[in-house]
Order: sequence, then structure tokens, then C-alpha cells
Amino acid sequence: MSITVTPHLNFQGQARAALAFYHAVFGGQLALVTYADMGNVQDPVDAEHIIWGQVAAADGFRIMACDLASGTPWQPGENACFVSLRGKDAKELARRWESLAVGAAVLRDLSPAPWTPLYGMLKDRFGITWVVDVEPAPRGA
Repeated sequence: MSITVTPHLNFQGQARAALAFYHAVFGGQLALVTYADMGNVQDPVDAEHIIWGQVAAADGFRIMACDLASGTPWQPGENACFVSLRGKDAKELARRWESLAVGAAVLRDLSPAPWTPLYGMLKDRFGITWVVDVEPAPRGA
């Protein structure tokens, strides 16, 4: 099984612009999903903000980003970045999750999500937030 680790940047309303910039710099495919697209609008100001976005280039460059939901504290340098652990083998990812979860604060249990059969989030014992998921099929493919 192949596993990738991808920087996942957090913003407050700037994810679309940041991803467009990275897309212009690195090329590849740009994917943007809004809170409205996912039916996850708690505050109307978030509707067109990015809940998940990615730039993926053929040369291997990949970066993900989102806009944190309104009201979520955001301090660059504190929660400006997550580590995304993604793969195709749910059993292998679950095994890695169990290891990462030792001494961690689970922020979202590893379970199905609208875009993937398995998704979870935890803050490990070193204070690093990990987002773990099964790589979803490309949209529109």
C-alpha cells in the first residue's frame, strides 16, 4: 500500500485564494468543495468558504487547504496546519490511526464521512493535528 503525507493548511476565508495561487505556481488540478456543497453550513458566512480543497500536480506536488468554520479560533502557528494521512487501504489506515491515537485527543472518531468511507481527526500527544482518510475517487471522473 502507498501512503502519502500532504500539508493541509487552514485559513479563515482565504483558502480559495491561496489554492488558486498555488495552482498558478505549480499547475495540476485544482479541486474546491464549499461548506454549501457538503450541506454543512452552520453560519451563512461560511457557505462559500472552502471546507476542502486541493492542488495536485503530475510531478507529485500536492497541498490541501480549508477555511476553518466561523467562530473557530485561529492563530497562525498554532492551528494553521494539519498533517493529512491518506491512502487507499482502509484497514492499513485504521491500523495507523490506532497507533497515532495512543495518548492523543480524538477530535473526530475514525468513521464514514460524506466524501469517503473513512475519516478521522486527532491531536497526537505532541500537539500535531492529523487528518486521516481513505482517498476518495476524483469528483466528476
